[in-house]
Amino acid sequence: MEADSVADTLLSGACVLFTLGMFSTGLSDLRHMRMTRRVDNVQFLPFLTTDVNNLSWLSYGILKGDGTLVVVNTVGAVLQTLYILVYLHYCPRKRAVLLQTATLLGVLLLGFGYFWLLVPNIEARLQQLGLFCSVFTISMYLSPLTDLAKVIQTKSTQSLSFSLTIATLLTSASWTLYGFQLRDPYIMVPNLPGILTSFIRLWLFWKYPQEQDRNYQLLQT
Repeated sequence: MEADSVADTLLSGACVLFTLGMFSTGLSDLRHMRMTRRVDNVQFLPFLTTDVNNLSWLSYGILKGDGTLVVVNTVGAVLQTLYILVYLHYCPRKRAVLLQTATLLGVLLLGFGYFWLLVPNIEARLQQLGLFCSVFTISMYLSPLTDLAKVIQTKSTQSLSFSLTIATLLTSASWTLYGFQLRDPYIMVPNLPGILTSFIRLWLFWKYPQEQDRNYQLLQT
């Protein structure tokens, strides 16, 4: 039993460490925005969708009484909100960004209102909220597939981040094991696409090395 407890603690710690490492990759974008005072080449939507995802999983963690989920998604929500505020500060076209933010926050508030007011049974609420979180997470992992198709077309991985790919693989794998350990399909299943897309990215890095891309671009110039 003691060995199982140690294994549980290590797995929980791995989930926290790898996930926060993945969230911290946005610090490079934050540094870029502060140094250049511009938002060029920085995508806003990933910050917003990740923030909504964190807040959703935070609610699930609170309802489930899972400290690992609560800690990870509290820190994640704070970081993503910071990225959003900095982006808004330097973005020249704030109206479109504010509209996107208000729309997703409105959907989030409606969802919270439904789960907390119209679903009085806690077990049913937990299942429905878990299903929502799972579907949202799966959609986030699958959304970059169009970018991967573009990488294959251009035979260039310059648009991909190797460090983020490794962080996503480790994070998805640790949460899959964590969900399997808890026998919670809402945690386990949505992280499987993260493992799959990470391996696809690693294959693309092997197939189209970035050093090769740079040499090709130099020849072209």
